[in-house]
Amino acid sequence: MYLSIHERKRDHIRHTINGHTQYDHGTGLDAYRLIHNALPELSLDDVSTETVFDDRTFSIPVFISSMTGGTVETGQVNRIIAEVCQDLNIPMGVGSQRIMLEDPTVTESFSVVREAAPDAYIAANIGGVQIRNGLAIEKLRNLLDSIEANALIVHLNPLQELMQPEGDRNFSGVLKGIEFLVNNASVPIIVKETGAGINGATAKRLYNVGVRYIDIAGSGGTSWSKVESVRQDPDKALHIFDNWGLPTAKCLNEINALQLNELRIIASGGIRTSVDILKAMALGAHMTAFAQPIIRVINESGQIGLNDYLIRLKKELNIGLLLMGIRSFAELNSNYIYISD
Repeated sequence: MYLSIHERKRDHIRHTINGHTQYDHGTGLDAYRLIHNALPELSLDDVSTETVFDDRTFSIPVFISSMTGGTVETGQVNRIIAEVCQDLNIPMGVGSQRIMLEDPTVTESFSVVREAAPDAYIAANIGGVQIRNGLAIEKLRNLLDSIEANALIVHLNPLQELMQPEGDRNFSGVLKGIEFLVNNASVPIIVKETGAGINGATAKRLYNVGVRYIDIAGSGGTSWSKVESVRQDPDKALHIFDNWGLPTAKCLNEINALQLNELRIIASGGIRTSVDILKAMALGAHMTAFAQPIIRVINESGQIGLNDYLIRLKKELNIGLLLMGIRSFAELNSNYIYISD
């Protein structure tokens, strides 16, 4: 028997924090080292971690990725994340709002984020398969208005869908649907993968239909194939795809090589530490993102723990910039990173 979408949401949260659903291979960022400057000639007070993205200035280059919404429990998690984002000036995205379109009674589990964070940058979220060949304007308006969204994330997850017994099987018309949103939505469209990566060729196709924000979400973090596998009868799970995907560093390098000047890249997929963030930004990302560490911290130590975690991350980023002898992320580029032997 197939699980309801509510039950799947609960399963997803539980399995992503247990440590058994990560890729066996890394993000590719371990191949790089940041260049140490023994004479930085700076005070720590000279260094700022502020980052500009979509004409907004944020305290650190971290976007708390989409994962939650649609149940009472995840609504509570959304509130915690939103309150911390409001206090620390960090952007966030809600999880897929497909469930809201199918069951309007769960709208509050999403709208709570705007109640808790009236000034924060918050992105709505819908799956690519839900917008195949377009999305009704009324439904689009409901998605955005429910959280007074600053942007709309369209997530691409063919791997995850194919691993779900109850998942979608038809992915034709998704690009046309994205183009429709670019031309009709009142907010920027951010297209993201869910952990298997967006390569250069796919990024170019998205760029050609007007997309200017891409979250590469490469492999190296949570494997949604593994998440779906552990939800099933072991004899029916397709484990051969558990490590399918393109590592985050490869995706980032391919897209940067295209030199699409108007494109803004969010690097996600296995970003776990401040050093990961620094490396990704040096390789050309304009922002980074993650979700699994956030959910894990909330699960272990609640809102206070999440607040402390992000404050510590900011401190580490400050120190990292100083140790390279630069004042801000605006100065960070490929001159400050090298491939290790």
